[in-house]
Amino acid sequence: MKLNCGYFEMNQRCLTILDMLNREETLDVNDLAGRLSVSAVTVRKDLAVLENKGLLHRQHGCAMRVSPNDIGYRMTFDYEVKRRIARRAADMVQSGEAVMIESGSTCAMLAEELVRNKRDVTIITNSAFIAGYVRSIAGARVVLLGGTYDPDAQVMSGPLVGKCAEEFYVDKFFIGTDGYDPSQGFSNVDMLRAEAVRAMATRADKRIILTDVSKFNKRGVVQLMPARQVTHVITDAIPDNCRASLEESGVEIVLT
Repeated sequence: MKLNCGYFEMNQRCLTILDMLNREETLDVNDLAGRLSVSAVTVRKDLAVLENKGLLHRQHGCAMRVSPNDIGYRMTFDYEVKRRIARRAADMVQSGEAVMIESGSTCAMLAEELVRNKRDVTIITNSAFIAGYVRSIAGARVVLLGGTYDPDAQVMSGPLVGKCAEEFYVDKFFIGTDGYDPSQGFSNVDMLRAEAVRAMATRADKRIILTDVSKFNKRGVVQLMPARQVTHVITDAIPDNCRASLEESGVEIVLT
């Protein structure tokens, strides 16, 4: 059975490999072939696809998990859920539009959806990962904001991002988050990245959070922004207390 993830059809075997890799960190190709009851050639083809998407590394007959700080690592968790959220976010964008997209695994999937399925969309981002993720797709138009480069997360952060963002104004800014707590709002684990997001947010009319249900009722160490500054949240599910607090703040909740 193939699970259609837009243009990229990830078969059930690929999803199983990612799940196994998340538990075991390293997988031997021959052992993996035996466990999946397929040939080593088939496994290598699957691994090549997954490596091409930045979801794992291959080395000397084995598959290795990417760094936990790498967006590719985070993309391996709840891949289908994140793809549905990305598709729903893409529905909000018109061909010919310019949008801002912040760093994050679901945001990277959104960028790819836009480049594949919309025409003449310009993506303004602080994510070098996103710029690289869509670079081989014909028609990709990306403006990469400058800043302090984080080589693991492959993102630009710090005050220079805000200075660069001042050159633009867009209708929509899509944002990832590390947590949402009704008393704190949206949060992040990195101070410089949060600073960059807040600066970019001033250059957009709509600020749209993309998150799966796992981020609700969790706190990062740095406040990203209060709920009242967010216009939309796109998610797969939401606890009742978070839904109530967001709706009270005037946030529109979109479920996939």
